[in-house]
Amino acid sequence: MSRPTGLVASKGIELLTWGTPNGFKASILLEELKDAYGLQYTAQAINIGQNVQKEPWFTAINPNGRIPAIVDHDNAGLAVFEGAAILSYLTRRYDRDHRFSFAPDDDDYTRAESWIAWQHGGLAPMQGQANHFVRAAKEKIPYAMQRYVGETERLYGILDARLADRDYVVGPGRGRYTIADIALLGWVDFLPLTTVSVAQFPAVHAWLRRCRDRPAVQRGFAVPSPSSISALKTDEGEAAAKSQELKKLVDQAKEQYGYKYTSP
Repeated sequence: MSRPTGLVASKGIELLTWGTPNGFKASILLEELKDAYGLQYTAQAINIGQNVQKEPWFTAINPNGRIPAIVDHDNAGLAVFEGAAILSYLTRRYDRDHRFSFAPDDDDYTRAESWIAWQHGGLAPMQGQANHFVRAAKEKIPYAMQRYVGETERLYGILDARLADRDYVVGPGRGRYTIADIALLGWVDFLPLTTVSVAQFPAVHAWLRRCRDRPAVQRGFAVPSPSSISALKTDEGEAAAKSQELKKLVDQAKEQYGYKYTSP
């Protein structure tokens, strides 16, 4: 895969992304819109490990230097960045039948906004910090590990309670699949990186399987390349040993600081 140096499309949606929980928000919705309406898009892989997202051509599209970002060549080259904003824009402009969203005068529109904001401002940053201090930080800091893993667990407890008698996060009756679900999918699927098992939250686990059965979700998780991480997979060999080692460190940190799971 050659290193991107600029935009390559001249029409339709151009997606600039990488295989991360935030990146999957855009790719999953675009795949759903392709199935529902025939919407086509072009994807470019932005390797964040090589800091492609920090290059001037990319920061001209997203000044924050983060993925995902989209450019709508059919709307005067409008650039949209931040996953929540991309979900909102794509459904407002292209989900004309509200198959994955709600009409603005529907109270579920506001409920969906609330859950997307909850994910954007709570679950994602807390789980992201848990991932960092458990996996990436060179120094294993017990307080930081138990703090962020614990907060991640608390937030998943809230989501589990929400889904206890529902199939999807928002919508009448047992709910229906919308961008309120799509916003969460990548993060839930990456939960094992924190050493927390999704099986700890049975309603969330069932919801993830339900969503993962959708062909567009499966394709979206493969953009720009298939993901090797999934909460529905079981680690084997060296990966399993590493996960167990990290979980032991997290459990020791919880014990050291007297952590007790509570939610909310």
